[in-house]
Amino acid sequence: MDSETSIRIEETVLDILKTCNLEEVSEQKIRRMASEKLGLDLSEPTRKKFVRQVVEKFLAEEQAKREANAADEVKEEEDEEEEDGKVKSSGDKEYDDEGDLIVCRLSHKRRVTVTDFRGKTLVSIREYYSKEGKELPTSKGISLTAEQWATFKKNIPGVEQAIKKLESKS
Repeated sequence: MDSETSIRIEETVLDILKTCNLEEVSEQKIRRMASEKLGLDLSEPTRKKFVRQVVEKFLAEEQAKREANAADEVKEEEDEEEEDGKVKSSGDKEYDDEGDLIVCRLSHKRRVTVTDFRGKTLVSIREYYSKEGKELPTSKGISLTAEQWATFKKNIPGVEQAIKKLESKS
């Protein structure tokens, strides 16, 4: 796909995303709407994947904005409490640029965070990149709901056992 077509697709998809109700629209519907506007078949695998990336990036940026606003509100409350002599300590907790709680850093670019997205608590294991002095999430990673996390956590002994078994073979 040439860069001119990519730019046209991205701009069209972003225009649609900015004007629609994100709670009611699906990626498929966005792709169809963009396809009609552009007169292009966006169901072709490469274009479909590109539209998905644009949608995911947009949603991640929107989430970051919401979380930044929430973090600003918390900061304002903390500032007000500090002025009143009632300082709240966050202890050793660390938060990223999006306001997500960083549970641990797996490496320089990978971390485990806990966030609230559309009313659901998510545990994310994700790669990050730097842009304009901010650490932003990439699409490389996974986000687990609380229920999925509980299932995963329950099965950690089995994972550890499999790792030990594989390591003993080397």
